[in-house]
Amino acid sequence: MTQVAWVFPGQGSQSVGMGRDLYDNVKSARAVFAQADKALGFPISRLCFEGPEDELRQTINAQPALVIASYACLEAAREISGNRLSAPAFLAGHSLGEYTALAVAGVFDFATAVRLARERGRLMHKAGQKHPGSMAAILGLDESKLAEVCRKSDTVMANINCPGQIVISGAIENVSKAMEMAIAAGASRAIPLQVSGAFHSPLMQPAVEGMIKYLDATTFKTPSIPVIGNVTALPLDTAEAVKTELHSQLTSPVQWQRTIEYMVQQGVSTFIEIGPGKVLTGLIRRINKEVKTINIGDLETVKSLAEQI
Repeated sequence: MTQVAWVFPGQGSQSVGMGRDLYDNVKSARAVFAQADKALGFPISRLCFEGPEDELRQTINAQPALVIASYACLEAAREISGNRLSAPAFLAGHSLGEYTALAVAGVFDFATAVRLARERGRLMHKAGQKHPGSMAAILGLDESKLAEVCRKSDTVMANINCPGQIVISGAIENVSKAMEMAIAAGASRAIPLQVSGAFHSPLMQPAVEGMIKYLDATTFKTPSIPVIGNVTALPLDTAEAVKTELHSQLTSPVQWQRTIEYMVQQGVSTFIEIGPGKVLTGLIRRINKEVKTINIGDLETVKSLAEQI
């Protein structure tokens, strides 16, 4: 029997217009956007559909918007398939996408996930203002060599995405220095990222302190489907493990390559990326060329998946 995992994208996958065709054509997706608008107290659906792009890209908006668009996509897939979409063996999300995965696993409800994502985005932006930082994607450099670059430049590896693609994070001048050092060490490219802070680095510590307060006020349930955590690349099997993960992931690297490798070791042979963009589909193909990848992010791809079931 084919083991399937669902994965959910993180910040950077957002785009103006995301979810609009689902909203216009699928009742359950429309209900998701309406619920999100009510949960946040303003029409974030309009921001998803119409932008402007620079406002949607802001961390405080991009994070809840991606949870909403991804969740709407899943609900649309369930409706269009006539609820024939089988439950996956595992769930995972890249950074912010972990909140979508946890909502799908029933750890907290959708409205709570949206509010937590909004607060996470606000706190991360605020931490970036307090401790200015940046991030850069380093391509074509071995992890051990990049670890040495990070050590010498006082930066950290923030996203270990796939072989040959690792994102680093730190103070602005340190990341600039690390980019030069990485090229000198043999990296093929060093690409600065458009972010409002040094995510997944110690500079996000102020966000952790704020987030703990919100997480402590949230009721967590045990995941109904195993969620593979970003920090450990292992299943989060208790409510307490989830809470610890969400504290830690703000300042710890996203172990995406190890997350995918773990699920493959457990027998997963098909990965469905649910939500805007195709970032995770591309990473998974670079991690393991043998597995099947499917992406559903709009009405056309949702209908295509429903026809295959």
